[in-house]
Amino acid sequence: MTTSSTQTHTVRSADGTAIAFERSGTGPPLVLVDAAGHFRGFSSFRGLIDLLAGDFTVVHYDRRGRGDSGDTPPYAVEREVEDLAALIEDAGGSACVYAFSSGGLVALQAAAAELPIPAMALLEPPIGTEEDRPEQAAFTAELARLVDDGRRAAAVEHFLTGIGAPADLVEGMRGSPSWSAMESVAHTLVYDSALSEATTTDLLASVAVPTLVLDSRGSSDDLTGMAASVAALLPAGAHRSLPGGWHGVADEDLAPVLVDFLGAQRP
Repeated sequence: MTTSSTQTHTVRSADGTAIAFERSGTGPPLVLVDAAGHFRGFSSFRGLIDLLAGDFTVVHYDRRGRGDSGDTPPYAVEREVEDLAALIEDAGGSACVYAFSSGGLVALQAAAAELPIPAMALLEPPIGTEEDRPEQAAFTAELARLVDDGRRAAAVEHFLTGIGAPADLVEGMRGSPSWSAMESVAHTLVYDSALSEATTTDLLASVAVPTLVLDSRGSSDDLTGMAASVAALLPAGAHRSLPGGWHGVADEDLAPVLVDFLGAQRP
C-alpha cells in the first residue's frame, strides 16, 4: 500500500464503478466523506487533511458521479455503501470515518449495513422527521426535473436555498469557481436528496458504532437541532457543539476533536 499524498488511486466498487481517492499520512485509516456537491477538487477537507495526517492515514475520495470517480446508473444508496466498503477493504479491512453534512448519511447507511467502522464522527448530518418526508420527496423531484432539463445552475440554486444556505452566501458563490464546481456535479445533488429520503430516524437505532455528532454554534437552529436529535437516537451517540459559522467549523477547532475521539475509539 502506498502512502502518496498526491497520487490518485482507484478501487472498484461491487458494481464495477471506479472510485478515485488519494491517501495521506500515517497511522490507522480514516476515510473522509464529502458533503453534497463536493469532491476532491472542491472540498472543505483540504486544510483538515493536513492536520489529521500526523495521526491517521487519511483516505479522501470522490463519491460516485463526482471528480475522477465513475458513475454507473441507476443511482442507489446501496451503491454508495458499497463504494465505502471497497475503500475500507483497500485501507486494510477496517477504518474510522469522518463525514460532513449529507456525507454523514452515507456513513450512517454504511454503519447500519455493518461495515467494519470502529468509530465515526459526523458534522451536522441532515436528518429530518417523518413529517418532513413528503417535502423531501418533492425537493428531490424538482432537482431531478431541473437537471433533466439541463438547468444545472438552477439546480444548484434550488439545492442551496432548499437546505437553508444564507442568501448572502448563495449570492457570493454565484459565478465563482465554487459555483462552477457544484454545477459540474449538479446531477449528484439528486443523489444526495434521495439519500436524505432514505435515511430515516428509524435507521439510527440500528447503528451500534460509537459516533460523535458535531454541530457549529453559528449554524441555524434546524441544523443544530438535527445534530442533537441524531446523537440522542444513536445507541452509542454523543453530541458536542464547536465554535464556528453557518454549517462549518474551522479546521483548527475540528481536527483535535476528531483526533481525540476517533483515536480513543480505536481497538
